[in-house]
Amino acid sequence: MTEEPTRPGLGLVHEHDRALRVTWQDRELFRYVYRPWDARVESPRPYLHPMWTLGGRLVSLYRPHDHVWHKGMSLALSNVGDDNFWGGPTYLRARGGYAQLPNNGEQRHDGFVRLATAPERVGVTERLTWVAESGRTVVEERRALDVTVGPAAWRLDVATTLHNVGDGDLSIGSPETEGRAGAAYSGLFWRGPRSFSGGTVRTPDAAGADDLNGVRARWMAFTGRHDGDGGHSTLLMVDHPDNPGHPTAWFVRSAVYAVLCPAPFATVRRLERGGTLTLRYAVVVADGDLDRDACEELAT
Repeated sequence: MTEEPTRPGLGLVHEHDRALRVTWQDRELFRYVYRPWDARVESPRPYLHPMWTLGGRLVSLYRPHDHVWHKGMSLALSNVGDDNFWGGPTYLRARGGYAQLPNNGEQRHDGFVRLATAPERVGVTERLTWVAESGRTVVEERRALDVTVGPAAWRLDVATTLHNVGDGDLSIGSPETEGRAGAAYSGLFWRGPRSFSGGTVRTPDAAGADDLNGVRARWMAFTGRHDGDGGHSTLLMVDHPDNPGHPTAWFVRSAVYAVLCPAPFATVRRLERGGTLTLRYAVVVADGDLDRDACEELAT
């Protein structure tokens, strides 16, 4: 009797009506949960968790007790008109702080229009509807996820087109646009493992930590350490030149916990009724403590 051979290259496993799992040589790279079971207050939406390096190191965190609406990596918008598609309380300028309101929307998975697999690439295109807590349809979205693998890292290309199907124009912002300085989180958001606290943040021009929150750069990388053997992993995000405000501002935290988020909504962006907004990013996940030159090579 012979052992079952390992499948070469990339693979895709569909857990019907729940999640997709992308693998590399039969080892999981990530699980994309497209039908979450979260409470309404957490603004249910698809997310990637767990996320692993090629070497098998975990680089994401699910539902931490300090922010239970943080789930691996997801696309979430904190201030969409009066609606919150981020989770938890909403920051309001008028109150000068956060308030839990009946405004937590959800991103509803409507179906896949592409599930393409090949040893060198996995591609997914998904249709979603953003529904307010009141039941009102706010946005229709078309989201594409494309995965490739290089010699030392894997890459996820994310492209999303948001179509305003509501009754009027939308103002999309963040707590920063509501008056909380340095809190421009809204968009593609990653939460790293607890052990990544105190990790190193890099851009093309600098290395630091929380001091790089708010800077503009073509890319930003976060390197953290793992419990156990003390090894390192690096997650790199790259802003696409066609994105609004490129090079984007970034929201990043390291001292208390590890988060990274391109922040195109550090300023309010108007989405006219019937209009569309497209955002594109590359996310690279690698083993090791990558210096600026290594990050630049991956970003390029």
